[in-house]
Amino acid sequence: MKILEKRADILIIGGGAAGCFAALTLAKERPDLSVVLLEKAGLKRSGCLAAGVNALNAYITPGHVPQDYVDYASKDADGIVREDLLLQMSEGLNDVTRDVEKLGLIILKDKDGNYVSRGWRNLKINGENIKPILAKAVKAAKNVEVLEHVDVVDLLKDADGHAAGAWGVALREEAVVYVRARAVICATGGAAGLYRPNHPGEARHCVWYPPFNTGAGYAMGLRAGAEMTSFEMRFIALRCKDTIAPTGTLAQGVGAPQVNARGEKYQAKYGNTTSERLYAVVSENLAGRGPCYLETRGISEKAETSLEKAYLNMAPAQTMKWRETGLGPRIADVEVEGTEPYVVGGHTASGYWVDGDRQTTVSGLFAAGDVAGGCPQKYVTGAFVEGKIAAKGAAKYVERAKAEAEHRTKAKAANPAGNEQAASSAPVQTPEEIAARMTELLAPPDEPSLFTPDALEEAMQQTMDEYAGGIGAHYRYTERQLDLAAKHIDRITHLSDDLRASDAYGLLKIFELQERLLVCKVLIEHLKARKETRWHSFAENLDYPEKNPAFAKYVNSRLIDGKVKIILRDLVQLPPSQREVPLS
Repeated sequence: MKILEKRADILIIGGGAAGCFAALTLAKERPDLSVVLLEKAGLKRSGCLAAGVNALNAYITPGHVPQDYVDYASKDADGIVREDLLLQMSEGLNDVTRDVEKLGLIILKDKDGNYVSRGWRNLKINGENIKPILAKAVKAAKNVEVLEHVDVVDLLKDADGHAAGAWGVALREEAVVYVRARAVICATGGAAGLYRPNHPGEARHCVWYPPFNTGAGYAMGLRAGAEMTSFEMRFIALRCKDTIAPTGTLAQGVGAPQVNARGEKYQAKYGNTTSERLYAVVSENLAGRGPCYLETRGISEKAETSLEKAYLNMAPAQTMKWRETGLGPRIADVEVEGTEPYVVGGHTASGYWVDGDRQTTVSGLFAAGDVAGGCPQKYVTGAFVEGKIAAKGAAKYVERAKAEAEHRTKAKAANPAGNEQAASSAPVQTPEEIAARMTELLAPPDEPSLFTPDALEEAMQQTMDEYAGGIGAHYRYTERQLDLAAKHIDRITHLSDDLRASDAYGLLKIFELQERLLVCKVLIEHLKARKETRWHSFAENLDYPEKNPAFAKYVNSRLIDGKVKIILRDLVQLPPSQREVPLS
């Protein structure tokens, strides 16, 4: 394969919400630094914001302070959060909201010019073009080079174990893209497609989270030795049946309560956290009182029209279903269901273990958005904030790296005969070695493989669904089932080693499968390690059906010699003196 080599001060992997905001921050505050952004698709319509969004779900409205948001997110995750990261994120929510409004995002306002809120932490927006707005601004930045349609496969590290760039495959040029950088920001998104979804066959990609988010960022970090946290805190979305459209617009927009088939309002007996709302639906269905609905019958014609417009901004299939069936929300309640489980740090605490600068345990590697752990409920604006924080942290790291390199150069010049060896920042893997590996994957095998990536992916999803708490198991699992899941995932991983490709897209399919398999392997070990049920449905352990105070800890992990090492860490909580921080 051809080799396309690039150099930059900072490499950003992923051009979603966090990646774009990291690039914009570096363009504004550090125009002296060179930046390369690698995006798997087209920047204009990629990532979680591709189809648009009708609200900013993380904002500090008048009368509230950032600590209120910390308390809300911590309660929703039953305390398994990094309060330091949450507060830092919450303090930046309003600033990034103003920033994106200046770029052209329309935020709805009342007659007095105040933002129109939806609840105490949400703002209404016209967000169907939010991603094009971000993409246009990033591409206009003079110090940022954007390479689209590049599937990043792995990180590059130097001899000292520091992040030194990344490599991937250019899908349209069929070339190896090799980028050397002083610091790397991973902003690739979480993991979808691990479990069997609601819909089979041609409709299998009608899911809540982008099907192109395969956990690539987690996988490359695990292979590089990075520590991960809270994978067992899975996210399972409660969505409108069939269309997998968001339910919050109905619940908050028109105040629709959850009711069962008997018309009974049942939520109060289960609790009202995100996982409890899902658990309530599962429990009502198992008890024979389903299906469950959001009660919308009787809303006004004006409210119905408003709902149709709102869904056109983010999930047009729901509006289309209402129109095609003639069963609009004014005359028929909206049935709800749970999706398959995901690993996504924008809603739960799953992801890289990071510090305040969002630097991971691999020196020079930073994480932002859905791949950054410990800071749940960040949504769009929280991803913006983390992109901004990671960009500033990476810039500081580059400055130190440049200073150290200059010091070594001067020391060597002053003592050319000295025995001290200057540390090398050159990546251990060369582009030629990587290209040779790709050539092997593209060469016809000695014997044709009995399987395809799609077939092995289906086997993986069936395994996870049946033995690791998928839809078919009502999100529940036992230790024996998890042991079986681990064995099957190892077997499927072994089979994937024999896969070969005929072009760059074929390589993409192999890499995506192997990324998902690695995330499944780590997820299973996390589920096994948390011997309690802290979040109903998100992690419903039938062997340990109650919450255990001894597990008020983070379940972390590292991949060592191909095996998952579990690490239990104590909670990071803010001291009382820091728990009331006014909004600037």
